Amino acid sequence: MSLQTQIQDAWQNRELLKDKTYTDAVRAVIEEVDKGRLRVAAPGEKGWVVNEWVKQAILLYFGIQEMQTWTLPPFEFYDKMLLKSNYKEMGVRAVPHAVARYGAHIAKNVVLMPSYVNIGAYVDEGSMVDTWATVGSCAQIGKGVHLSGGVGIGGVLEPLQASPVIIEDGCFVGSRCIVVEGVIVEKEAVLGANVVLTQSTKIIDVSGSEPVEYKGRVPARSVVIPGSYLKKFNAGEYNVSCALIIGQRKASTDLKTSLNDALRDFNISA
Repeated sequence: MSLQTQIQDAWQNRELLKDKTYTDAVRAVIEEVDKGRLRVAAPGEKGWVVNEWVKQAILLYFGIQEMQTWTLPPFEFYDKMLLKSNYKEMGVRAVPHAVARYGAHIAKNVVLMPSYVNIGAYVDEGSMVDTWATVGSCAQIGKGVHLSGGVGIGGVLEPLQASPVIIEDGCFVGSRCIVVEGVIVEKEAVLGANVVLTQSTKIIDVSGSEPVEYKGRVPARSVVIPGSYLKKFNAGEYNVSCALIIGQRKASTDLKTSLNDALRDFNISA
């Protein structure tokens, strides 16, 4: 049987996990995810595809792992999940106290400042996870992405069909941004500081003569800042948070210069 079939069978019948064949299959999937050979979500011809069975394997892994104690005096930890190791061999710079769980893929030339990357996540080559940033379970971070200080990238394991947060190649996510609930930030977009994106957040392009509204997706190369709009409630009218697309990154400049220009030209804090 294929790993996928074994995982799906064990998901339907947990009694199968008493058989070493199935627990070995679960561990084999986590090893593949850890090494980046399997992903919870991957780009396809018609957009991102979620591999539900890989998420099933991660949830089953929690069930078969034993609790254990780690000590690093004066600290003590009690958990089921191992942490990643061998950063030098992976070509990853991990600054104390960067923490990444086994089962998260960290590609070469990634820099982990004191931060946290959860199981099932994928952080591609050349990206920066800055100080106190968190990458939640199953989140997908592209190549050359900068997650600034205090950024919160949400995780998702259940429901199984739910898409994880996806930050595509070349994006810049400003300080204290929050991106959750499977929002997709497309290639080379720039999020200014404190932008909050959920599936219900209105993302309004105000760069043209008429507003254009999106939800759940930031178009490629957009420059985004926090905003608000007036909404009527029973008790009166109040400002509700949204995100405003105020322009596009310039095609005439390279990635690094374009990023600086976007922040300076549109007066975005980062």
